[in-house]
Amino acid sequence: MLVLEDGRRYDGRAYGARGRTLGEAVFATGMTGYQETLTDPSYAGQIVMMTAPHIGNTGMNDEDMESARIWVAGFIVRDPSRVVSNFRSQRSLDDDLEAAGVIGISGIDTRALTRHLRSAGAMRAGIFSGDDALLTPGEQLDLVQSAVAMAGANLSGAVSTAEAYTLPADGDRVGSVAVLDLGVKTSTLKYLAERGFDVHVVPQSVTAEEVLALAPDALFFSNGPGDPAASDRHVELLRTTLREGLPYFGICFGNQLLGRALGFGTYKLPFGHRGINQPVLDKATGRVEITAHNHGFAVDAPIDRVSESSEGFGRVEVSHYDLNDNVVEGLNCLDIPAFSVQYHPESAAGPHDANYLFDRFRDMVIANTSTNSATEGSNE
Repeated sequence: MLVLEDGRRYDGRAYGARGRTLGEAVFATGMTGYQETLTDPSYAGQIVMMTAPHIGNTGMNDEDMESARIWVAGFIVRDPSRVVSNFRSQRSLDDDLEAAGVIGISGIDTRALTRHLRSAGAMRAGIFSGDDALLTPGEQLDLVQSAVAMAGANLSGAVSTAEAYTLPADGDRVGSVAVLDLGVKTSTLKYLAERGFDVHVVPQSVTAEEVLALAPDALFFSNGPGDPAASDRHVELLRTTLREGLPYFGICFGNQLLGRALGFGTYKLPFGHRGINQPVLDKATGRVEITAHNHGFAVDAPIDRVSESSEGFGRVEVSHYDLNDNVVEGLNCLDIPAFSVQYHPESAAGPHDANYLFDRFRDMVIANTSTNSATEGSNE
């Protein structure tokens, strides 16, 4: 049984593990890439519904994992495949869900549920199976309505690495980057290393002093779950490092934190952007990029003019916005070396239209390093 906080109930079949799970019900519109979705730490605390009707056809493998485990709080599908047919498959999706203790439900009208969430907005929900399916409707609804809401949630500590670690540059080294792990994906780290960075991954509990002690050439804030308004400490960390002149690139949660560091607010979207087919306009080129999204919050900044940072970081412009609803999808600082995007350029899963942003970051770091070297030379 799937129970929404507004009292709606959907009968289905138990899928994956049995028991009870609570979280925020959201929908993801990708027809492929369910393994990357399940293992994306940004989905922590969320019960994810796939709008594509057939899920599980290609099974699961070890190569496409975006982290070491499945992070979703629950999983909703219309018609799970009971037969796996792919040469790369190592296990079935059902087996992996059960092994990970992820409670799911299948056989419900996902189209109707999608339309309801689109109209009413993402909301708390619960999946009840096994003995928990025997609870009364009132008891189930009480549990759902008492669950922690996503607004105000600080989930970085639940998904971040506990210890710092380093990945060496893959190829010609251009410098080092400190990556604040707020729920970083494996593909993101791979692309940074491929651009010639020694990648120093640090836990979300790190201080600005500890970051600067690494003497990195740049700073990167990753994607992650939760409400950016609940991450004041990370905002202050970012402000401190920006004032030190470190080049910055942020994605998803890192975009929202840059917005807050610059003085903008953030807000919760009615039902969010989740999927691998979101059209975004690059204002500088006029090019439309099809991008992968997973965010329920956004930066509140004007898309039609250059703004002045209220925190003293100079001029800021919205670089990208979503063509479906004009939501801010990127920020570019004109007076300091910093930019960010709300979507996922690592494209795991998803199209590769925005993969160039990693090259842009590398070029920005190289230019900043050259400028600093020239300045130091002239002062000798």
